[in-house]
Amino acid sequence: MLKRRIFPEILSWIEKDHKHALLVTGARQIGKTYLIRAALEESKSDYVELNFIKNPEFVNLFKGITSINEFYDRLTTVVSGLKLGETIVFLDEVQECKDIMTWLKFLVEDKKYRFVLSGSLLGVELSDLRSAPVGYLHTIDMYPMDLFEFFTALGVKDSTLKLIEESYEKREPIDEFIHNQLMKVFDLYLIIGGMPEAVQKYIDTNDISKVAAVQEDIIRQYKSDFTKYEEKSKLQLREIYEAIPSELEEKNKRFFISHIDGKISFDRVKNNFIWLKNAGVALPVYNITEPKAPLKISEKRNLFKLFLSDVGLLTSMYSNTVRLNILEGSNNINNGGIYENVVAQELFSRGIKTYYFNSKKQGELDFVIELKGKALPIEVKSGKDYDKHSALSNCTNDENYDIPEAFVLCNGNVSKKEHITNLPIYMMGCIKEESIDGLVYKLDLQGI
Repeated sequence: MLKRRIFPEILSWIEKDHKHALLVTGARQIGKTYLIRAALEESKSDYVELNFIKNPEFVNLFKGITSINEFYDRLTTVVSGLKLGETIVFLDEVQECKDIMTWLKFLVEDKKYRFVLSGSLLGVELSDLRSAPVGYLHTIDMYPMDLFEFFTALGVKDSTLKLIEESYEKREPIDEFIHNQLMKVFDLYLIIGGMPEAVQKYIDTNDISKVAAVQEDIIRQYKSDFTKYEEKSKLQLREIYEAIPSELEEKNKRFFISHIDGKISFDRVKNNFIWLKNAGVALPVYNITEPKAPLKISEKRNLFKLFLSDVGLLTSMYSNTVRLNILEGSNNINNGGIYENVVAQELFSRGIKTYYFNSKKQGELDFVIELKGKALPIEVKSGKDYDKHSALSNCTNDENYDIPEAFVLCNGNVSKKEHITNLPIYMMGCIKEESIDGLVYKLDLQGI
């Protein structure tokens, strides 16, 4: 089984959380069903599984239910052996059956059975749900395999991953031999990406052409999902999705609507971008007017960069020459867009809100995130000129922004000069938000 970072969280829900249903959501083909099933098996849970895409008749079965008792009655017509208080009901591809989501709160309160759900396009299909189960649902957002998960799948030892973490924490160079080997695996990740089927195909065959065939099938399925949208919009969805690779090759990687249709306004098509985001197939990174915490205050949602949810899918949309150049370490092409995509993907998978900044005066910062209450600019460099970063220098030297540190993610080893730290790009997985446990604040109101 391909090791996934969220697996322990799913197991924890199975073993400990009896007050909420569990929802695992994300794009198609990222391994949701497989992972949930594996967790249920490992925990030796008693469970039944219903898939609303493989068995479309189940959708009609539960359509229009008017009570939880009616749900139970219909459920027992297709599954048997349910054990009160023990059985977990696994509802897969639940976006196809909105009616169940409407009744989920009451099913959880009833406590006859426990419920785990998975689905794709949930942000799209459930946007008009009349009764969302707020307070009764624990949601896990799932993404394609991140770089460290890919490292593990290809046999990189846990001790090496720990070494990467230690090097990052201490801001000290990693052993040069290990660094060079890790960069080779990183280059491979740019091609294979994190879709589990593509990763497994590479592990089984080492044949990149067979991996490409898997990736092309996934892209076809995504485009097929576009057809579920209204007739006029589905063409725009396809055009926007197919334009992402070329937009990322522009010097200014901001997505320009005019490159698709010079006569169309953003307001007319903004719902298409929301659809792609909610479907989990595209990642928007919004502009901010200044790199100063809190970043959300200066967000401009009509200016953004748009990345694919998986770097392997992105690379597969370019020519075979691009793949070969990456594997050969060629300097003949600019991989800047691909590098930025892999960083955006990693930050999103770790739940880090990600922005970019562009100013005529200071220049452009590829990414800006918030860490420890401060703005942290990130520059991404695919070439050898990673010591050239005027925008970073301008912003870190501006006292108004209060930026204690900035990162350059690059091909080189760890080095530091004043406020700017160069990090090997494979250390992007070490950038994490600090978790806050037990934030207790008691107010003393005696005397008033």
